[in-house]
Amino acid sequence: MGLFSFLTQEIAIDLGTANTIIIHNDKVVVDEPSIVAIDHTTGKLIAIGERARQMHGKTHENIRTIRPLRDGVIADFHAAELMIRGMIKMIKTKNNWITPSLRMVVCIPSGSTEVEVRAVRDSAEHAGGRDVYMIYEPMAAAIGIGLDVEAPEGSMVVDIGGGTSEIAVIALGGIVCNKSIRIAGDGFTADIQAYMRHQHNIKVGDRTAEEIKIQVGSALPDLENPPDDYIVRGPNLMTALPIEVPVSYQEISHCLDKSISKIEIAILGVLEQTPPELYADIVQKGIYLAGGGALLRGLDKRLTDKINIPFRVAEDPLRAVARGTGIALKNVDRFSFLMR
Repeated sequence: MGLFSFLTQEIAIDLGTANTIIIHNDKVVVDEPSIVAIDHTTGKLIAIGERARQMHGKTHENIRTIRPLRDGVIADFHAAELMIRGMIKMIKTKNNWITPSLRMVVCIPSGSTEVEVRAVRDSAEHAGGRDVYMIYEPMAAAIGIGLDVEAPEGSMVVDIGGGTSEIAVIALGGIVCNKSIRIAGDGFTADIQAYMRHQHNIKVGDRTAEEIKIQVGSALPDLENPPDDYIVRGPNLMTALPIEVPVSYQEISHCLDKSISKIEIAILGVLEQTPPELYADIVQKGIYLAGGGALLRGLDKRLTDKINIPFRVAEDPLRAVARGTGIALKNVDRFSFLMR
């Protein structure tokens, strides 16, 4: 680094399917939905983040809204690059940077193939990254939760994001066994859309389904302090006339049941592969939940009852991965063995 080190800006990026968070100088400087709006005719960027999300599902033929990431990996290379570049620009305008070079740590799903890792690295480099490091999401989540990942004891993290659920057992600074499944927040949203269509004959878009999940989403059919019913408005599928339907949390727990069961099976699968010494540590410490999916009402209780190991929701689970990525960035030398 030497003489020009003061010219190198360092940022940590949690490139998520649903949200992208950028950390600079230990502060969250960007926290925006992972979505871009592009002019279909010229290919120019119109909006990114929250502004693009407001356009989603409401555009005319000249504007396309694109979510560049699907299932935790880059599905649209060009849009991803535009999005990363635009979000880095957001920080620059706030902080008046003059940046000859950027050092980045980006987190990736633990089940990423070499091609997928390459795509993230290329996007980051095209967006201006000179040194690009990768860290696996469950490892970043564990660091962000505050677990000592280098200790000779087992820690288990379940990170339920937008595109993937990452389940990993970590010890001595490495992932001992892990599983990455493509059932997560987006899957829950799709389940809710299908349920509303079949059960109530009402057509709802992504944003409304997401809103239902946030307002009345639940993993259990009986909660101690239940949320009020949420009123959904939309067109009747048969008549196209407007209808209003109250949706209760019991209905949503019923419609998410299958997907949550698949996550339970994946967690049990990872526990099966876990060496017995580490298993004992996990039973004693409990399993940590991170990611937006951890906010689903009653999920920790349901998993605890099913698996007989206490599940704990991390504080601010939405930003646990980003926090961990930020800590890894500050200690690149110490955590270099975790990076790719």
